[in-house]
Order: sequence, then C-alpha cells, then structure tokens
Amino acid sequence: MKLNQFNFKLPPELISKYPSSERDECRLMVIDRKKGKIEHKIFKDLVKYFDNGDVMIFNDTKVFPARLYGNKEKTKAAIEVFLLRELNPNQKLWDVLVDPARKIRIGNKLYFGDHDELVAEVIDNTTSRGRTLRFLCDMPHAEFKKMLFQLGETPLPHWVRPKVEKIDNERYQTVFAKQEGAVAAPTAGLHFSNILLKRLEIRGVKFAYITLHVGLGNFRVIEVEDLSKHKVDSEKILISDETTEIVNSAKDKGKRVCAVGTTVLRTLETSVTTTGRLIPFDGWTNKFIFPPYEVNIPNKMITNFQMPLSKMYMMACAFAGYDFLREAYNVAIKEKYSFGTYGDAMLIL
Repeated sequence: MKLNQFNFKLPPELISKYPSSERDECRLMVIDRKKGKIEHKIFKDLVKYFDNGDVMIFNDTKVFPARLYGNKEKTKAAIEVFLLRELNPNQKLWDVLVDPARKIRIGNKLYFGDHDELVAEVIDNTTSRGRTLRFLCDMPHAEFKKMLFQLGETPLPHWVRPKVEKIDNERYQTVFAKQEGAVAAPTAGLHFSNILLKRLEIRGVKFAYITLHVGLGNFRVIEVEDLSKHKVDSEKILISDETTEIVNSAKDKGKRVCAVGTTVLRTLETSVTTTGRLIPFDGWTNKFIFPPYEVNIPNKMITNFQMPLSKMYMMACAFAGYDFLREAYNVAIKEKYSFGTYGDAMLIL
C-alpha cells in the first residue's frame, strides 16, 4: 500500500488538547470485525467485553522528563534539547535532538538551568537522530540524573499544545508505568484508572506486561510513498518469560488476548515463532506493521484515534482491516470523537 492511502481530512478542532476529566471516562468506539458493527460507549464500559481468563497486555514503560531548555554559549541563543537515549552513564553521554539543529556545531557548549547548573558539550553530530552531548560534571551518576530530571520537562508533543501544564506530569503517564526510558507515552494505556483495572481483575481478566521504550522515531514523518522502503528507528523492548507464559496459555485455551496500544502490538509481533507462539525477547525492534499484515498474537486491540499518515494509524488499519477502519474513522469524525494523544479510544474486536 502507498502512503497517500493513509491520509484523511481531520478537522483541527477534533485534536484533543487536554485529557478527559477522568482517565476512564473518555469516549470508546467498539468495532466488531466479524459483525461489521460499530458501537458508542464510555471507556469504563470496556469491562463488559472481557471475561474470566482473557488477557490484557500493557506497555509498562515510563516517560521521563526528556525536554530541556537552555542557551548556547557566547550568543546565548535559546535552544531546546530532547533527550533520546543514554549512551554511556559513566561518561554522561546522551543521544539527543537539538532545535534549532542548524546552529549547533561540534564543540559548542550548552547551558541549562536559571543559573547554568548544568553544562553540556556537543561532541558528535553523525548519529541518525541528531547529536551526542557530553554533560560536563563530576557529581555521582545518581545525583546527576536527579538534576537532569529536575531541569527537564514532560515531553508533551508540540502538536498537542506548546505549553506543558501541571496536569501533564500525572496524566501523560500510565498508572502502571514502571520501567523508565520513554520519551512519549503509550497513549492507549492512559485511559486505564486503578479502579478500572480492579474491576477487570475482579472479572477474572489477567494482566501481562511488555516494555517498549517509545522513541521519537514513532512520530518521524514518512517521506516515501512506497511504505516498504521506509526505515523505522529501533526501540528497546522486553518480553519476559512470565508474559510469554500468560499469553501462550490464554491462546491455547481460546481466550481473548488484547494488545493495549500499537506499541504492544509491535512488540508482540517482533518475537513470534513460525507456529504463532510468543517467545521471550530482550533487545531492539524496528518492526513496521502496515496492511496487508496477518497478526499472530493478539486478537483484540485498544488504540486511540490516530493522526493521518501516522505509523500508529497504519498499524490499526493492519489489525482492523483497512476498509473497515476507514469506515469507523469516518463515523468518528462525523460523531466528533477526539483524536491524538489525549483523544478518545477504540476497542477492536
């Protein structure tokens, strides 16, 4: 399929700027692939669609305050640094994006904090993601990390809104976030409250967890019309023995296995045997899923309403079926569902 097949006209007012008043009270569209049926619910109605022994798989990655604002030496020009990945804790090396990148050169020093509490030097600009910074400080790593995170800001996508507010520190994080390392939240998981998780547990639904540290590559613009030629940035993933056992056991018993979000779908589909069994994995994935694609592990999925031309929308199309999801999105726009990071949710049966 071609890139232009995943474009659609989305009214700007449908892109949600703020989360719903309560996590589990956003709108939920339920689409049934077998029946070709579309229902309109509230997210906490999710409980009605799962039974004893079914499995929900969550991404337990935790977003860290990855956006830093600082100034360039001499000129004092304002710069924004997006921390992507720690390369070497001992040397305090980080893989970063810098904006505006054109004004930054190797050897430049960057200053962060009201009183220049932190200084970094640009030592490389050859990585595919931008720059490498060496933070110049002698403090122990734990103390350095604490300072880095004090100066950092919740990395809310700019297309949501430019100003990060207090509410984002809590709501741009899932209630089950545990493994620190993501620069963007797994948005489908944002709708789950502790109360909803308890209700699902009482119903007999089992929980399993994978980790995929969401990187900015997840949002990198696709610049080729032929999707098979697009290269996805690699992201760190972990599938534990425990999760593998829970998922395979449920599949053997004919139970529902639900991927909560496209990050979970991509992680699960990275480590599958030829017989459709999930196996443990600790490494990196650059899996790119788009139609036509036969999903091996989950048979249900929860996802937000995604942006046009996004990889997440393509993955949802691969799972639900291209034509049916297009129909559902047309209904969503007509019914004024909210799209994007803080938008409404969809359950694909």
